[in-house]
Amino acid sequence: MAEGIQHFDFLVLGGGSAGYAAARTACDFCQRVGIVDGSEELGGLCILRGCMPSKTLIYSTEVLHLARSGGRFGLRIPEAGVDMRAMQERKRHWVKDFADYRRSQLESGRFALFRQEGRFVGPHEVELRDGTILSAGKIIVTTGSEVQVPPVPGLAESRAWTSDDILDLDELPESIIVLGGGIVACELGQFLARAGTRVTLIQRSPHVLKEASDQASMVILEAFRDEGIEVFTGTTMEGVETSDGKTRVRFIHRGQRVEREAGRLLNALGRRPRTGTLNLPAAGVRTGPNGHILHNPCQQTDNPDIYTAGDCAGPVELVHVAVRQGEAAARHAFGQTVAPMGYDALMVVIFTDPQVAWVGLREEEAKEKGFASVTAEYPFRDHGKSLLMEAPRGYVKLVAGESSQRILGAECVGKDASELIHAMTVPVCAGLTVSDCLRADWYHPTLAEIWTYPLEELAELPLTLPAACADGKEEEEAS
Repeated sequence: MAEGIQHFDFLVLGGGSAGYAAARTACDFCQRVGIVDGSEELGGLCILRGCMPSKTLIYSTEVLHLARSGGRFGLRIPEAGVDMRAMQERKRHWVKDFADYRRSQLESGRFALFRQEGRFVGPHEVELRDGTILSAGKIIVTTGSEVQVPPVPGLAESRAWTSDDILDLDELPESIIVLGGGIVACELGQFLARAGTRVTLIQRSPHVLKEASDQASMVILEAFRDEGIEVFTGTTMEGVETSDGKTRVRFIHRGQRVEREAGRLLNALGRRPRTGTLNLPAAGVRTGPNGHILHNPCQQTDNPDIYTAGDCAGPVELVHVAVRQGEAAARHAFGQTVAPMGYDALMVVIFTDPQVAWVGLREEEAKEKGFASVTAEYPFRDHGKSLLMEAPRGYVKLVAGESSQRILGAECVGKDASELIHAMTVPVCAGLTVSDCLRADWYHPTLAEIWTYPLEELAELPLTLPAACADGKEEEEAS
């Protein structure tokens, strides 16, 4: 057993995106920063088992889907198929590239890195697995999340796959049942279907993607069904049974008992904060009903010297939010002026096809918060660039203050929505108005110019022309 106590100015529990951001920031304000991370591999969920591997694979099957649709573009592509081993090799190449860089930063010598699990034994003390005690004036908990297994009869015994398993598949299952209809379920369910697996998706909520608006979820549901994915929503799970190499799921749908069978089962029923082994009560830190560590807008827990960030803190599981939380916590810990974390300008992206994205307040949220607001939307099916790209599905929508015309929020469902939504991120965050946005150039023909249609509707166009143009003089000179 190691002897003595090692003291740090700032100690980080968890070396993922939030933890690394906090540690890196803290180095600007103190001398001794320690990171405790006992995971099998350094890098964090996003790099190793989340964003990067999933989006790499999803993009591969998006290319496959386009190739199989070549006839619509006037192309002769006689055959397009999947080589799962090659696809996985490509994914592993990029994941290793990202992980190696993160590992090099964590092992750079700027931090004291402990490759062990730790648990609180006091309000400022953490004990490692080998008995070493670390103490710190300030501590941040950034231990992330883990797959949860809800109490569905038979699910725990079914040896269901998780997203980790799907992201490492070298061979496709012939059929799979996906339990859940959230972001992970929908992204990976469509990935598997496009790769060649027969997919059945069973969702408890009335709509897939309950995080999204009802309007957005209906667009995705229609796309899934057009691609041959069998979808059940508004279900009540009864049980899971595995025998003879098959898995059967029983559930109630529209008052009827239904059973579906497949070769494999994917548990995509959500994740929970990974805090069970931390002994948080010893540090005076509480968790809420959903397991997230309770904290204030500056990321402080009940113990003012302990902070939290990332998936274990909530309220959302998004990397860019985790990074901001980690940076804000570290700055606040050392007396720097920090704007409290707020989520009215939150941006979310879902990498289904079509993609779903929004920033700021959506229509119903604006109403719930008491804003006097107006909305305008425009469909991709009437937009030139999306039509020539054979991508007519979806829409853009804007929410603005009724009198101020300040952009409160934007929603995009359609081709490259993950990119298009950024055109509205700055207007929402900076409080720009409809008129401010219309003063900018919107290039034709692009997907991004679709935003001009709801902007013009909100501005009640036609706009009043400048005096120089009203009598045609400027136009004549230009001609």
